[in-house]
Amino acid sequence: MDLLILLTYGAFAIGAFKLFRIPVNGYTIVTAVLGGVGLLAAIVATMNYNHPYSRIGRFYYHTTPIVPNVKGTVIEVAVHDAQEVKAGDVLFKIDPTSYQAIVDQKQALLAAAERRFEQAKANLTGIEEAVHAAEADRDAAKDIYDRDTKLRQSNTVSEQAYEQARQAYLGSVALVSRAQAQLADAKLEVDATINGFTPEVAEAKAALAAAQFDLDSTIVRAPTDGRVLQVFVRPGMMATPLPLRPVLIFRHAEPRLFVASFLQNSAQRIKVGDEAEVAFPAAPGYIFPGKVVMIGTAIAQGQLQPTGTVMDAEQIVGEGRLNVTIEFEESEFDGFEIADGFTGETAVYSDHMEGMAVMRRVLLRMKSWTNFVFSDGHEMPPGEH
Repeated sequence: MDLLILLTYGAFAIGAFKLFRIPVNGYTIVTAVLGGVGLLAAIVATMNYNHPYSRIGRFYYHTTPIVPNVKGTVIEVAVHDAQEVKAGDVLFKIDPTSYQAIVDQKQALLAAAERRFEQAKANLTGIEEAVHAAEADRDAAKDIYDRDTKLRQSNTVSEQAYEQARQAYLGSVALVSRAQAQLADAKLEVDATINGFTPEVAEAKAALAAAQFDLDSTIVRAPTDGRVLQVFVRPGMMATPLPLRPVLIFRHAEPRLFVASFLQNSAQRIKVGDEAEVAFPAAPGYIFPGKVVMIGTAIAQGQLQPTGTVMDAEQIVGEGRLNVTIEFEESEFDGFEIADGFTGETAVYSDHMEGMAVMRRVLLRMKSWTNFVFSDGHEMPPGEH
């Protein structure tokens, strides 16, 4: 950028010497050089501070590494690199045989638990009827006992008959107590529920739900609308639920972020809402307008994490740069192939010294035109001169 300014000034100086026929001697050359250096230094310093420029900028995008929830052999891959997908579309499938067997087993266990619950409810009904019968027998025995007690006082009934009536009554009372205890246990078994189910049925349902989840997880689907960036998995490969070994990279269908990194000197002049322009090497000669939508509140070099060791002063290295997010109208890129991850050079125009912004705009456009010149593919092969 500085070189472009110097070349521009040099062109104007040569033109001035020829147009005004200024004699070329040591005095005039030194005057032109020193005057130009001073003038350009003041212009560059004012422009750089009030309308900062950064050559470091890039389009960033969020991705999700796709890792299966279950382990198994991949039997089908339904997508390919760079494919657009919708939320819920199948990405790949894992052999479900073992997981289906577990689901079948858990379904059988659930059916058995539910059958036992129904048996417990039927048993409760039988016990309730048995309690009623025992209570009726007790009441009948009590009537006989009460009658024999009165008759015994008048010596109308024998001692043996009276004792038999008493024993029959006491036995019926014990039977009622035993039946009531059984009824209480049966009611506890039926009434002790979790969300309307006995503990055994609830446990069986939970186990079936977990097994069904694993079975459903053998079909890996797209989490949201987006694009499959790269597919590593192939049929026959073993997919494992290891976070550090993703089998597919997925990019979400959400706006990408262009982040430019400025020197800290520019922190006082960049504000949210400021106009910005970006020149991409991929589009020589074109400038893309945008605006500042977010300014970083922290620099990575200042981050501290607990490590168990005291911070060493010698580790305080690197100035760090201020990250600024630029937003564009996507229609600005119609007709251009500006891929995610492309870099660009950025200028931000503040509301200070607005007249100096013209020079920054001109220089940025000049820099954009230089993107037509590149050398990849034209270097000398190794060993050739």
